[in-house]
Amino acid sequence: QVQIVESGGGLVQPGGSLTLSCAASGVSSNAAPTAWFRRPPGKLREWVAHLIVGGGKHYPDSVKGRFTIARDNVNNTLSLQMSNLRPEDSAVYYCNYFLSPTLGLHPWGQGTQVTVSS
Repeated sequence: QVQIVESGGGLVQPGGSLTLSCAASGVSSNAAPTAWFRRPPGKLREWVAHLIVGGGKHYPDSVKGRFTIARDNVNNTLSLQMSNLRPEDSAVYYCNYFLSPTLGLHPWGQGTQVTVSS
């Protein structure tokens, strides 16, 4: 049974930083989470970072230069370093295996709430 657990969210002031972490169980190594998504209040889920085969990293323009995705192969976790956070980054953040900008391969976890507010 696939289980994805995201952690590290919280309340941060604009301009602040957070690092999110994601751990998955019940998945094979070639189907481990490869991307971070988020769902802002009242909006659809959207992609914010994607780790592609070969180590390349893709980001939408909205977060490029501020977010960094990375995999820890020792602990088998996926992280998202976020800096210079803005109020519009407030959302529930999820990780999953990337299928499309709005779709993941596995059942979604609970996510972790990020709130950027002064």
